[in-house]
Amino acid sequence: MFLRTVKARGRKGEKHEYLRLVESYREDGHTKQRVVMSLGRKDILAPHLSSLVRLLQGEGAESNWVPVAGVNPREAACWGPVLVAKNLWEGLGLDTILEDCEGTKRQPGTAMADRAFVLVANRLCCPGSEHHLATWLETDYVCDRQGKRWLPQWEEHGRVQVNLTWLQRWYRTLDELLEHKEEIEQRLYFELRDLFSLQVELVFYDLTSTYFEGGGPKELGRHGYSRDGKRRNRQVQVGIVMVNGWPIAHHVFRGNMRDFETVKGVVDDLEKRFGLKRIVFVGDRGMVTSDNVAMLREQKHGYLVGLQRRQREDIYEIINRAKGPWQECRARVGKKEGDSKTLVQEVAGGEPGVRVFVVHSEERLAYERRMRERAMERTRVAMEKLEKRVAEGKLKAPQKIGAAATRILSRNRGQRYYGWEIKEGAFHYFEHPNLEREKAYEGKYLIQTEERGLTPVEAVEAYKDLSEVERAFRSLKDVIEMRPIYHRNDGRVQAHIFVAALAFLLERALEKKLKAAGSNLSGKAALKALRTIHVVEMEVGSKHKQGVTGGSNRAREVLRALGITTLAPPQVFETV
Repeated sequence: MFLRTVKARGRKGEKHEYLRLVESYREDGHTKQRVVMSLGRKDILAPHLSSLVRLLQGEGAESNWVPVAGVNPREAACWGPVLVAKNLWEGLGLDTILEDCEGTKRQPGTAMADRAFVLVANRLCCPGSEHHLATWLETDYVCDRQGKRWLPQWEEHGRVQVNLTWLQRWYRTLDELLEHKEEIEQRLYFELRDLFSLQVELVFYDLTSTYFEGGGPKELGRHGYSRDGKRRNRQVQVGIVMVNGWPIAHHVFRGNMRDFETVKGVVDDLEKRFGLKRIVFVGDRGMVTSDNVAMLREQKHGYLVGLQRRQREDIYEIINRAKGPWQECRARVGKKEGDSKTLVQEVAGGEPGVRVFVVHSEERLAYERRMRERAMERTRVAMEKLEKRVAEGKLKAPQKIGAAATRILSRNRGQRYYGWEIKEGAFHYFEHPNLEREKAYEGKYLIQTEERGLTPVEAVEAYKDLSEVERAFRSLKDVIEMRPIYHRNDGRVQAHIFVAALAFLLERALEKKLKAAGSNLSGKAALKALRTIHVVEMEVGSKHKQGVTGGSNRAREVLRALGITTLAPPQVFETV
């Protein structure tokens, strides 16, 4: 039975609502309804609601009804991102892996797996330092596997306003994580291999750098080539190894280490830890040296690497040998008919067994030509002004003229396009003899390999997939916000980067699930949408109640993509 509201007009035309008690029943295989009783006008019955409830429940029964004034929301904490992070964390088996790593060494208190999840979820959902962790735990609902919520402990002592004992717990967690880093990565690789049937044929590897404000760590923090343009800051190098779009390992190197110097250690690690007997190593232009190629040959591995256009004298000759028919590479997903094409052809390499592919990208050609023309125009205008100053006698000393010309050419890479001379006291500039070579380079890049089974088109597709690693670095630096790194201890820096790498792994898992479900949301957009899901705690009369809001349409789209149907956290109201 149920109550039904019916609207009707009175004698004077007024509209009233009437309550009826309706019963559903089945007759001859059909569901029918009948009115059991008309209860009267809704507005007249409303003031007597409490009396009606007592009458229906019995005089001795406790009323389940609570007046509106007795419902007091106590707190609403963001829950959606942590809910999804926990689902991904458990789906990848990280809770079990960390529990096994801790083993019999487990200290009294919360398990390392639960503490590590807090750090990784924080890095994924709201990146910040361990000090900022306290603020995040106040606004977001984070609990361990038993349902005990993590809450910060505050204490006023100078600039640091977090309880130091509480803070040290998280620093110890970093130390524990780093102690088991190699084992965790190894176990994760085997888990990914089994879950997603990884075919380990092509292994992608690339490096980036991340800098420090201030001194940086003692051993790892060095001055070197900065990809962030921070030459005055100490930095570390971070290398990531990816297979089928999954990050399986990362390495932290000294800030002054050259790209090619890291390759052998990474290859040896892949053999030793992951048992990969033969791989095809895919790396960027800075990875290829004769020593690295010889090492890969000796260890029975293959390689597919880009060639540096301006570092080898024979590159111009190789490009000029590309006189045969071009093959068109398959368009990427999302490309439309009429979009720019990528063409490839194989040319003879300089050594037996070495294959070289010349790749021509129309999109890259348009971009590089536009950049060259802009640089040439800026350089030409500056050189004309210098020529005029010299002709007017405003600049006479050859040393000063030369210094001014050098400064102009150093900007916009003008030395590639123009040369100059001082002849009989007059300054002249002219197009550089190598300008034709520069034009020939535009839109082209070269790939070298010794893999006989790769077609030219497959080689280009594999090399393009190296962009997945570059995208990984953008996620680490932007989405996951690996910087700023405040630690000054080598081990803590490595642990901080490890936490960022684990957070990136969760983000990759999220994006792959979204893509598989046909969603167009990125990982970053999904996490933002999930912030509309909250855990709401309230006092209902004398009782404590907890509920979860449904979230926005996009948040529900994410939950459907991940197959999450249970939104409520474990029902334990203790704090850690």
